[in-house]
Order: sequence, then C-alpha cells, then structure tokens
Amino acid sequence: MITLKNKASIVKMLHAGQELDDICTILKSIINPGISTLEIDAFIESELKKRELVSKTKGYMGYKYSCCVSLNDEVVHGVPSAKKIIALGDLVKVDICASYKGYCADMARCFFVGPADKAVKKMVEVAQQALDKGIEQARPGNRLSDISFAIQQEVERFGFGVVRDFAGHGIGKAMHEDPEILNYGKPGEGPILRAGMTFALEPMITLGNYDVYVCKDDWTVKTVDKSMAAHVEDTVLITEHEPMILTRKINAG
Repeated sequence: MITLKNKASIVKMLHAGQELDDICTILKSIINPGISTLEIDAFIESELKKRELVSKTKGYMGYKYSCCVSLNDEVVHGVPSAKKIIALGDLVKVDICASYKGYCADMARCFFVGPADKAVKKMVEVAQQALDKGIEQARPGNRLSDISFAIQQEVERFGFGVVRDFAGHGIGKAMHEDPEILNYGKPGEGPILRAGMTFALEPMITLGNYDVYVCKDDWTVKTVDKSMAAHVEDTVLITEHEPMILTRKINAG
C-alpha cells in the first residue's frame, strides 16, 4: 500500500532532505585522491549526528555504515573500507538515507575525482537528465510506470544501459516503502499517482551492458562487463502542482 504523507510528515522529510543536500555539497571538497571510502563514511556519520539525523542504512540487515560509497564499475551499495583509496580519475557515487524525527530522505550523487573521461562524464549527465525526466512525471493523475518509462527513454536514447536488478522505492517512516519504482517499463501502467505520495527515484545506468552481480561482501553491486556506472537519486513529493524535490535546495529551483 502506498501511504500518503500529511503536512507534518512532509516537513520532517523536507528537513532531512535539505540537510542531506548540504552534506553532499560539502562532500565535493572532501572527496579527493588519498582519502579512503571509510573516511568518507566517518565524515558523513559525523555530519548526520551534528544535524540530529539518524542513518537508515546503519544496522539495516546487518549493514555497519552510514552510507554507501561505490567506485567506478560499482553501481550501488559499495561498502566503505579503509583499503579503498580514492584516486585521480575515479567516479565516486555516494548514497545516503537518513531520518529526522522519524521520517526519511534518501539521495545519491556522483563525484568526479580530477578530470573526467568524456564518455563517463556524458553518462553521468544523462543519469541526471533521466532522473529529472522521471521527476517530471511525478504528478497527480499519471501512472507509476510513466516515471519508469521516462527514465528509460532518456537513458537509452544516448545508448547507455538501464540496470534492471535494482529500483527506486516509496519512502517515508521507512527507508523502503511501497511501491517499487523500476527504471524501465511501458507507460500507463501501475497505480495512479496522488498528491502526498513520496518516492525515492534513482536511475542506475551503465556505460556498457546493464547486467550486474552482487560481490562476495553480499552488498556491493558491480557491472558484469566491468564498465563504469552512474547512480543518482532524489526524494520527491507529489503535490497538486509541480513535483517537489525534497533533497535539493528549495531556493535552487
């Protein structure tokens, strides 16, 4: 069942989202050659505590960290490690979900370390464009799969792969709520969207084939063909009018 959020719930989710946006902005100056992914996680954990946010990944199904940090051909769910050292040319994806007074926001961003390969840069741009196209469809009266279709169309028209094995999701009191939101599909299918629904939309796309596998750590997801991958995510509220992106600065448009 898809839960509709009331004004009090939305205020809490918005606060969490705005704080996560701040943290990701600061991360741009933190993610440099020589830092470990474990140090990135420690920084995020410190920031969450400072802002009175509670990590929703730490403790989830035994996961021990406050974020996921995925490098290069790692698509999502990269486990922070002191042995993973950031190097020039890396594409770093950071995914954070945290709650404020019991309500969650979830977001992911890509970070380039030094000059970016042209094809990889384009892939990240397209991932962001696809996310924006999906958000545009998050309006009352549309169907859930209209979001999925919009994401897939934008990704594939540039020749990138859309990961099938993982998806976006509803969000609210819990990190993962109904419905599952695929990044591919036919338009006009699934539940009718209503104001008050909140979704975490997250395109996961690849430079090569979209096939992926889960590593021996039971978390990290990599591309089978070792091609680079991008992952971006925002928490979105469906309103009576324009979609509201809770994890982007409201005054940023």
